[in-house]
Amino acid sequence: LQLDLNRAGWDASVSGADADASRRAGFDTQIRSLLSDAASLRAARAHRVALAGSDARLDRQLEVLEYTLAANQMPRATIDRLVGLETRLDAIFNNFRATTKAGPMSDNALRTVLQASDDVVERREAWEASKQVGAEVAPQLLELVRLRNAAARELGYRDYYAMSVVLDELDEPELFALLDRVETGTSEPFRVYRAGLDTRLCARFGITPAEVRPWHLSDPFFQEAPATSAGLDDHFSTRDPVEIARRFFGGIGLDLGDLIERADLYEKPGKSQHAFCVSIDREADVRVLCNLRNNEFWMGVLLHELGHAVYDRAIARSMPWLLRSPAHTLTTEAGAMLFGRLSRNGAWLARWAGLEPSEAARIGAALARATREQLLVMTRWCLVMCHMERALYANPDQDLTALWWELVERFQRVRRPEGRTLPDWASKIHFSLAPVYYHNYMLGEMMASQLQRMLVRESGGSATPDAWIGDPHTGAALIERVYVPGKSLDWRALIQRATGTPLEADAFVAELCAE
Repeated sequence: LQLDLNRAGWDASVSGADADASRRAGFDTQIRSLLSDAASLRAARAHRVALAGSDARLDRQLEVLEYTLAANQMPRATIDRLVGLETRLDAIFNNFRATTKAGPMSDNALRTVLQASDDVVERREAWEASKQVGAEVAPQLLELVRLRNAAARELGYRDYYAMSVVLDELDEPELFALLDRVETGTSEPFRVYRAGLDTRLCARFGITPAEVRPWHLSDPFFQEAPATSAGLDDHFSTRDPVEIARRFFGGIGLDLGDLIERADLYEKPGKSQHAFCVSIDREADVRVLCNLRNNEFWMGVLLHELGHAVYDRAIARSMPWLLRSPAHTLTTEAGAMLFGRLSRNGAWLARWAGLEPSEAARIGAALARATREQLLVMTRWCLVMCHMERALYANPDQDLTALWWELVERFQRVRRPEGRTLPDWASKIHFSLAPVYYHNYMLGEMMASQLQRMLVRESGGSATPDAWIGDPHTGAALIERVYVPGKSLDWRALIQRATGTPLEADAFVAELCAE
C-alpha cells in the first residue's frame, strides 16, 4: 500500500489530475485505517516491553511502529474526513495559478517580478497575487486544523501540535528553548542586517525606511535574502544546473546514478510548483520534483533536493522496512541544507559551476556574507512559522491574520500593509500539507553546520575549510556516519555519532553572526 500511495502521490504532483489525486486518497485512507487498529498498538507496546533489551534493532522497530500506530488511532469516519480535506487542499495548491492584470502567473514568474522589477506597482500586484491562494484554502484549512485537534484530544493530547511533536521524538519545551536561544542570538545581527537592507531598498525605490513593505523584498515570504551584487543569476543563466549537480555529486563520491532520469525537473501545467524528494520504495526508486530555471535560486534548490535523494539511496538495504528511511526529518533536512548552501559558496562556484577562480576570489567575501545573510533571513522566517503553527493549533478561532503580522513584524521586521485583512498566512503550503514540520528546517540548519565542521576536519582542517567540496572521500564520510544507519538510530544518537557532539544552537548562532 505504501508503494501504491507513493506512486499515486508522485503522479498527482506531476499531473495535477483529479484521477491521480483520487487514487492517492484511496491508498492513504487504506493505510491510515490499518494503522488505526487498536489491537495492533496494544501488541506493539506489549512486545516492546517484553522484548526490551533483547535486540537493539528489534527494539527500534517496535518503537517506530508504536509511534506510527499511536498517531493514527482514530475512527474511520475521521480518517475519511482528514484524507478528503488534505486531498482537496493538495489539488488546489497543485493547480492554482495566481492572477494579475497580465493574466495567470506561476510562482516562478511572480518571484521573477519581485527579484527584478523596479516598478513598485507591478511588485505590489505580484506580491498580493502570491497570496491569493490563501483566501481560497483558508476555510478548508481551518476545518482541517479543528479536525486534527479533535482527533489528538481524543487521544489525550493538548492539541495536534503537541501530539505531533511527541510522536516525532521531540520534546516541545526543549525545542522552543532552542528556538528562543536562536531568536536572542540573532536579534541584533538581524536588526543591523535589516537596517542595511532597508537603506538599499530606499535608494532603489525612492522611499523612506518607514515606507518599506513586503513587496519591496525579493521573496513572497521574505524567506530568501535578496540576491547578491555578485551577478550569480547572470552566471547561471548560461549554465545547466543539472549537469553541474551531476558532476559535483559524482566528484565527492555520491554518484547520482539514474536519479536525474527518474526526476521531473521543469515546469508544466497542473504540476506542483514546489520542490520535493520522495523515496518510492525505500530502495532505488527515489524521485526529485523541481521547477527549474537557470538561476542561483533553483541551483540551490536542486542541490538541496538531491541532498535528500543521495541520503535516501544510501541507507543500508539490509535494514528492515521500518528502519529503511532517514533517522528523522531534521537529519535529512540537514543533509539537504548542507548542499543547498553551496550555490553561494565561492570555492564551490569555482570548482564546480564554472566561475573563474580569480572572480571567485574577488567576490569571495561578498559571497560568504551573502551565505550568512541567507541563513539569517531563513532563521528569522523559521521562527515566524514555528510560533505561528503552535498558536494556530492552540486556538484556531483567534484572529490569525493579526497574529501572523505580529509575528512577521517581531521576527522579520516586515511592516504589515495598511488595511490588509486577508489570510496571507494560509498561502504557505506547509500549514495544509506538511503540518508541524517547519521546525525541522531550523534544526536541520543547526545539524548542517555541525556536519560541515565534521567534513572540514575530515578533509584537512581549518586551513582548507572548503576542501570537502572537492574531496572524493566526502561522500564516504556522509554515507558511513549519517546515511547508512537509516532509522536504526534516533536523531540524537545519529547526530552524536556523525558530529561528535549533541545538537547545538549556540555554535550555529556564532557561525551565523560571524563577520
